Amino acid sequence: MENKQEWLETLHLDNQLSLEDIPDLDLYMDQVIQLFEKKFAGQKRNEDEKVLTKTMINNYAKGKLFFPIKNKKYSKEHLLLISMIYQMKGALSINDVKLTLEKLNTKITDESFDLQRFYTNYLELMKVNHAMFEKDMLEHMSEVESEIAKLGSDDETYLEQVLLVATLTNMSNFYRKAAEKLVDGMAQKEQGDKNEA
Repeated sequence: MENKQEWLETLHLDNQLSLEDIPDLDLYMDQVIQLFEKKFAGQKRNEDEKVLTKTMINNYAKGKLFFPIKNKKYSKEHLLLISMIYQMKGALSINDVKLTLEKLNTKITDESFDLQRFYTNYLELMKVNHAMFEKDMLEHMSEVESEIAKLGSDDETYLEQVLLVATLTNMSNFYRKAAEKLVDGMAQKEQGDKNEA
């Protein structure tokens, strides 16, 4: 791959919904969708892909992935949760996302938990993750180039792409499995807490 850094920038992985992106007033569903489409447009695979749809939001609400809305409007806290759901749903099942956020939703509604502060911590970790990802990607690309050069093939570019796809999906599976293991641990603790009550 010629210019690796330029290629990495085309992924737009540094785009995150910040607190400043969200207005201080509650939004209707169409406004929520517009906000997410505008913010994450660069991450779409193609023009036809939708970042967020009414159906998705309705399914999140029915599945109780976030606490109930009032007067058909979504608060800043709802948008922060939807942003986290948007990131998680690419790797986890909707049920796993629900299990992950269930207690957080309870804390927000019953304990006046400061979700904005928690989300700021989340964004800080996303910056760290982005930097780590870019560093790791550059290393993976160099390792793949080195391995393919050993073959002495006349189709190096294609073979590099295949090996890089295989490497990245393997790494993705490692991270997904680790996340699922954490979710399973949360579910077991929740079940244990219910059995004690």
